[in-house]
Amino acid sequence: MKKLPTVRELFERLHESLKLEDMGGDTGFDRTVPGADISSPGLALSGYVGRFVSDRLQVLGETEVTYLNSLDAGRRREILALFFSFELPAVFVTKGQMLPDGLREHAQAAGIAVIRTQLKTADFYRGIKPVLEDLFAPTTNLHGSLADVFGVGLFFTGKSGIGKSECVLDLVERGHRLVADDLVVTTRRGNDVLIGRAHEMARHHMEIRGVGLIDVPSIFGIRAVRQQKRIEVVVQLDTWDQNAVVERTGLDTQTTTILGVEIPQITVPLNPGKNITVIAEVIAMNHLLRYAGFHPAERFNDALIGRMRKAASVRQYLQEDHE
Repeated sequence: MKKLPTVRELFERLHESLKLEDMGGDTGFDRTVPGADISSPGLALSGYVGRFVSDRLQVLGETEVTYLNSLDAGRRREILALFFSFELPAVFVTKGQMLPDGLREHAQAAGIAVIRTQLKTADFYRGIKPVLEDLFAPTTNLHGSLADVFGVGLFFTGKSGIGKSECVLDLVERGHRLVADDLVVTTRRGNDVLIGRAHEMARHHMEIRGVGLIDVPSIFGIRAVRQQKRIEVVVQLDTWDQNAVVERTGLDTQTTTILGVEIPQITVPLNPGKNITVIAEVIAMNHLLRYAGFHPAERFNDALIGRMRKAASVRQYLQEDHE
């Protein structure tokens, strides 16, 4: 399970890009941020907290600040006391606005961080949402190698020693790009996108049995690598078994599920002399064709069925011709 980030970690990561300023004297910076959700308190500032989701980061824009400033001092203290009675992760104030009277004091008493940004509210949301989604995105580690082949992310997997790294090394030598070898850190973005990258300690290195560790960009140049890539096809490398059932037409598409996302999977049995590198290039190009709406196996099957139907109609005509 991922360790929850603290307000301090979020502030240090974003304070330059989002123009953040600590307004509470380091108060509340050790609180954890429980999720990627962020919202404005809305009705909570009017006193209705029946539907208030308090475990989200809270944003006070111009509307909220103007409303608080419009209240008399007694009512404002009452509302702020109610608002800060909840275990809020942190409160952001946008557009560089002056804090309403009493807000800083109530926040410090509750141990909640108050952070101001110079950005407009909409710009602040646009800047922080992708970072929060990245921090809380589901992540897993996959054993295999990831390469960018003709712009398609191919993830090679199989038992140890079957030749995954050697295949990717050959692809790099042919002009394709390495993303990660041996350990692929995989993150889900949104509902159906998987992004793979290398572990920071092993980035752009490969282990070739009999040779050892090699630094790919030092040998092949910086264009031979990339930082991350979407995983689009899983290539399962298996040892050749003459009794195994192998897909011959491509009509029955196999899939596998990673982090709840269904990904096409192609199983390639290996035997001596098989050029897996060329096969990998064909897999990538075939995926691009399917993405463009062209399915060679289905087109061939439709043509074959059409020919059979035409031949059957001719035979029926001849059988019914009694002249």
